[in-house]
Amino acid sequence: MNIEKINTIYFSPTHTSAKICCDVAKSLVVKDENIIDYEITHEAPKEIVSFSENDIAVVAVPTYGGRVAPIAIERLRKFKGSKTLAVAIVLYGNRDYEDALLELCDELSELGFIPIAGGAFIGEHSYSRKNMPTAEGRPDVKDMEIASEFGKKIASKINMATSFEQFQRVSVKGKVPYRQNSAPTPDAPFVDDSLCVQCMLCVDNCPVQAISLVDNVIFCSPDKCIKCCRCVKDCPQEALTFNTPYTEKLHVNFSKYRVPELFL
Repeated sequence: MNIEKINTIYFSPTHTSAKICCDVAKSLVVKDENIIDYEITHEAPKEIVSFSENDIAVVAVPTYGGRVAPIAIERLRKFKGSKTLAVAIVLYGNRDYEDALLELCDELSELGFIPIAGGAFIGEHSYSRKNMPTAEGRPDVKDMEIASEFGKKIASKINMATSFEQFQRVSVKGKVPYRQNSAPTPDAPFVDDSLCVQCMLCVDNCPVQAISLVDNVIFCSPDKCIKCCRCVKDCPQEALTFNTPYTEKLHVNFSKYRVPELFL
């Protein structure tokens, strides 16, 4: 079979989902120019984006509490497939991805895609800190090698097929009903005004526009914040911190090195 167009779709506040998504996609083709990139970290497309049987979509999203980040699901719904092959990828912070990969596959199926492969990769946890790291530096070199090999195996699977009837939805881990989402708590990173130089990087990069300049002070809205901690990790002055006791719990209980789980 011949795939004419490869599309990457990813929601990636702290860049981990993007790394894996793009690396898998690059391994599916010989030339990068065959890849069309759709980043939905900051917003969804204005209009519905439709794909055909000649496309494949590599979709990567982070997990929040064992589920797909709700804002990622919302933005994914601007894409529609038509028996379009898809690769489903979730990134989790070394604790557990639970029902997230199954949820992503279910969502893609509802949107007209056929998820033929799935992967759960590890990314540095959003709450990871220098003195209490969790999956620090992940995805690492080994992860990226696994992602590349994963893409090559998917390419081989596609090349060996002679018709779309040979493709079936991949079976992945997870259960229905999905793990219940925890009720969101109003919280947001703290801004140290003595360190902040108001470079506006956090304002520009926030995926949900939860940060603004109010009365000449950077303000993070607890009601809008999704706790992705992009602002914390990106701040060149280290002026933002997100303090939660969960950081220590993650560091103590989930620091053991875990490897990606792949489904083909």
